[in-house]
Amino acid sequence: MAAASPAAAQDDPSLISIGGGLYDQTAINPGFLFLRVSPNDKHEQAADFRAEYRFGTSLLPIIEPYAKLKPWVGGEATSDGAVYGVGGILIDVPLGPFVFTPSFGAGLYASGSGKNLGSPVEFRSMVELGYQFENQSRFSLGYSHISNANIAVTNPGSNILSVYYHVPTTWLIGQ
Repeated sequence: MAAASPAAAQDDPSLISIGGGLYDQTAINPGFLFLRVSPNDKHEQAADFRAEYRFGTSLLPIIEPYAKLKPWVGGEATSDGAVYGVGGILIDVPLGPFVFTPSFGAGLYASGSGKNLGSPVEFRSMVELGYQFENQSRFSLGYSHISNANIAVTNPGSNILSVYYHVPTTWLIGQ
């Protein structure tokens, strides 16, 4: 059984993730806890583009039969010129051919001509549900929230709906 954990980690490739969606959307707005977007601020919807690198190695091999805790780094830009460099951790939870992935990250944000989120330091929380194909690529839907967690006087926040396609790095650079 001890030999199974390293093998499982080797079978899980690092992923290049490309995504797009709707930034500062209002269709889904839970309005509670950290997902709250200030109702007093105007919404500045824009197209959202993302690229991420998701590491394949689990940081806690002991939980691998049930989930994998992994680091990730990425960048995000909107059609309004906002840019966000971010990194954090995620947990991949396999559910048959599906993968549930909650994640959290922190990074630096510049609003461009888009929505001012109140601080250059912003945090992103996200939940994602994806279908993993036999070739280990994935297609997923994500819902994320970016805000400064009240470290600044102004904290309007933004909710984003996204679609992702995740490609194993072995497709691009070989094994």
